[in-house]
Amino acid sequence: MSCNSCSSDINTVPKGCKSNGNCATGDCEKLTVFDWLGNMSLPAGQKPVNIVEVRFKNGRKHFYRNVDNLKISIGDIIAVEGNPGHDIGTVSLSGELIKIQLKRKGLNVDSEEIKKVYRKATQKDIDIWKLARGKEYDTQYRGREILGRLGLKMKLSDVEYQGDGNKATFYYTADERVDFRQLIRDLASAFSIRVEMKQVGLRQEAARLGGIGSCGRELCCSTWLIDLRNVSTSAARYQQLSLNPQKLAGQCGKLKCCLNYELDTYLDALTDFPKSDVVLKTEKGEATFIKMDIFKRVFWYTYKENRSKWYKLTLEQVNEIIEANKNNETVHSLEEYELDLIEETIDKFENVVGQDSLTRFDIPKRKKKRKNKNRNKNSQNKQKNVAQVKQRNQTRKPTHNQQKSTANNQSKNSNSTENRTRKNKKRRPPKRSENSN
Repeated sequence: MSCNSCSSDINTVPKGCKSNGNCATGDCEKLTVFDWLGNMSLPAGQKPVNIVEVRFKNGRKHFYRNVDNLKISIGDIIAVEGNPGHDIGTVSLSGELIKIQLKRKGLNVDSEEIKKVYRKATQKDIDIWKLARGKEYDTQYRGREILGRLGLKMKLSDVEYQGDGNKATFYYTADERVDFRQLIRDLASAFSIRVEMKQVGLRQEAARLGGIGSCGRELCCSTWLIDLRNVSTSAARYQQLSLNPQKLAGQCGKLKCCLNYELDTYLDALTDFPKSDVVLKTEKGEATFIKMDIFKRVFWYTYKENRSKWYKLTLEQVNEIIEANKNNETVHSLEEYELDLIEETIDKFENVVGQDSLTRFDIPKRKKKRKNKNRNKNSQNKQKNVAQVKQRNQTRKPTHNQQKSTANNQSKNSNSTENRTRKNKKRRPPKRSENSN
C-alpha cells in the first residue's frame, strides 16, 4: 500500500519499485515511514539526534539510543539491547523526525527507558535471526496443541522469537483472566527457551496479523492507523446505515474504524435538521418520518392511516410545516407540498433491455470477399495479351495446311446445311386438296 503512494526516487530506481530497500521508506513492510526531513541539513552548531527507530516483526517498533555514534541509516540491520540478550531489527527512521515521533509517544530524548544499540548485525547474527524466525510457525502450531490439552480459554495468535533465539514472546487474546503458569512451564520445557506471554486486544491482533478489508484494501490498522479509537453504534445511526453487525463489523469482530472517518461531516450537516420523532399534523391526518437523505436535504413522510404511499419533502418544507404546527396551525395535506417539487432528470444512459432481439448473435455472418488489389492489373494485362495475339494472327499468312482445313470446314458447313433442308422437306406434311373438303 505504501508503494502506491511512494514519491521517492533514489539511484534511478522508480517510485513504487517494491524492491524492499531501494526507496527512502527503507522497506515495503507494515507502518512504513517516509523521512520527509532526510534531505534537510542541520543548522550550524546543532548535533544530530543519536536515537533511531527500529522495526521488528508485524509492525512492532521501539526506540534505541546510538551510544557509540555508529553510522546507521534507514534499512540497516542492527543488534540492539534485549531482555535478556540481544535482539535483531531493521532501522525504520533516523534523524530529526525522531523528535516528533518521541513527542507523539510521550517520551523524552533523555529518557532512561530508551535502550542501547549494540552494533551493526554481522552475518552470523543474521543467520541466527533467520533460523529463529523459521521456527515461529512450528512453535505456534505446537503451542496451540498444548493450549488445547490444558483446556485454557485463550487464543494464541502469534509467536515472535528474539534475535538471538533464546526467548520467544507468545501473543494471545482472551475474554477472561487466564491462569497460564502451567502453560509457561510446558512451553519452556517443550522448546527450551525463555517464554513471555503478552495479551493483546482484538484490534491489536488484527493490526499485527494484517489482512484485506471489505473495501478491497489492506487494513487501516496494519498500514497507517495507530490511534485505535472507540466506535459506537451511534456513528452508524448518524450516517443512516442499517444496523447489520455482519456489515458493520471488521475482521477483529468490532465495529469498523472507518465509521468514524466521515462522522464529523454528517454531524455538521445534521445541525439544521429536525428530529426524526417529530410528527407532522395535517388536515388529512398525522404524518410520521420514514427516512431522509442528508446531503440532498430530502425527507420522506407517510400518513399513519395509509403507510403504502410515501411523500417526498424538502428540508425547507418540513421546517415550514413544523413551524405552522407550533403556531397551532395545520396544513391541508402533504400532496400540495409534494407537487411543488420539480425534479430535473438527466438521462445519463438509456436502458435498451428488451429492445434488442435475443437471437441477434445467432445469425451467421456473411463472409466478406477479399478485395484483390491486383485484380484490375491482371485483367488489363490479359486484355493487352489478347490484343497482341490477334494482331499477330492477322499479320501472319495462312499456311498450306491451314488453307486446306478452312476449305474442308467450309465444305462441311455447306453439306450440313443441305442435309438439314432435305430433312425438313421430308418432314413437311402433304398438302390437302380442295376436293377432299
